[in-house]
Amino acid sequence: MFWIRRRLTVDPDRLGRWGERRAERFLRRRGLKTLGRNFRCRSGEIDLVMVDNQGGIVFVEVKTRLTEDFQPVEAVMTQTKKSRLRNAIRFFEASHRLKDRPLRCDLVVVVLGSKGRPQIRHYENAFVP
Repeated sequence: MFWIRRRLTVDPDRLGRWGERRAERFLRRRGLKTLGRNFRCRSGEIDLVMVDNQGGIVFVEVKTRLTEDFQPVEAVMTQTKKSRLRNAIRFFEASHRLKDRPLRCDLVVVVLGSKGRPQIRHYENAFVP
């Protein structure tokens, strides 16, 4: 794990991709199925699109950090970020004809830390789409 930590601390993009893979595995273990990854449109990006056990669509925002020394990761979800995510969700919903399916937005926080296992926190219904 030491070599992995070292590589992740150098490249923020690699850290983000690593965190998204961890979050996806974490959610799959909880019974969700992956529908899509890194959906992009002009108005924003959705990190993960998943389906829960009841057939509802779950839009997941993944936030990955090395540490939480300066501020909790949850504080990074600003109104601007939420607005962009809502616009991307509306575009995804319209382009995939999901009008009658239940939707929810989750936040998954992955913190690598300096030692030990990474921390993963899952917030269901973190905000309204």
